[in-house]
Order: sequence, then structure tokens, then C-alpha cells
Amino acid sequence: MYLPFETMPDTARVWIYQANRKFSNEEKDLIASRMTAFCDQWNTHGNRMPTSFDIKYDQFIILSVDESQLGASGCSIDSSVRTLRELDEILQVNLLDQGKVSFLNQDEITISSLGQIKEYIQNGQLTSSTKVFNTTVQHKEDLKDKWLIPASDSWLNRYFNN
Repeated sequence: MYLPFETMPDTARVWIYQANRKFSNEEKDLIASRMTAFCDQWNTHGNRMPTSFDIKYDQFIILSVDESQLGASGCSIDSSVRTLRELDEILQVNLLDQGKVSFLNQDEITISSLGQIKEYIQNGQLTSSTKVFNTTVQHKEDLKDKWLIPASDSWLNRYFNN
């Protein structure tokens, strides 16, 4: 059952999907329509779950489920991935590619492949203080202080002289 994202508890589980470009207004409308419909019927073993989504920075889709009553099963998670895959095919935005690193560069989001990271560091576009998006956060409360973090607090720290 769909709930507004802001009403989801801080303990709700989240999955973050990042696009390789910003969504247009029409695309955000399509995403909202498809994701609301999905959340309204999302269930595990026939029981509907309190779920929601949010679009952040016009480039990230955050899916959330309150597992306090009932945890998401493997089959229910698979159905969410199918929905994101459908959106990905329609929008051509590479939502399911986990080999991307996103960071803020002068208030603009830069998307990099893993292979390009060293180049961004060498040319000074990515420094230890650059804010990077940690797409591995698992709970809504983590979005506040563990999602957008300095590169030095992420796995990228190994690339900086410490």
C-alpha cells in the first residue's frame, strides 16, 4: 500500500537507483505514476506492505518499505526490480547499473564509471572533500547523514593521499 514518503518511518528499508542523467518533468510524471501503482499493490506472500518512493535530485529513485510488520521477501524484491527494469527500458537511464559513482561537483551531479574515478581525482574534479552519493544506505534515516558524504568517508578514500 502506497504511503507518502515523508510518512515512512526512519527505520524503513530503502533501495536507491541512480540514473545516468536527470529526468525530465514528463519522465518524473511517468515514474511517479508507475511507482505509485507498483507501491499500491506491492506485497509479500499476499500481504500488502507499507511502501513508498521518492525522486531526489531529479536523478535518483528511492524505493522504501516499512518492514516492521512484515519483511520484504525475495519474490517481492524481484517484483520491484522488474518494475525498475521496465522504467529503465522506457527511459533508457541505466537505473540498474551498479558500476556508477555519483558526486556533487559545484552543485551539479557528475556520474562516473568506476574506471573514470582516478581521472576525476587526478584532474581535481573529485577531492577527498567532494560529496559523493552512498547508494548502499539501507534505511530511510541514513538518507539524512549517510547518503551524501565526503569522498574521504567512502570507499573512495583509498585513492587519496592520507
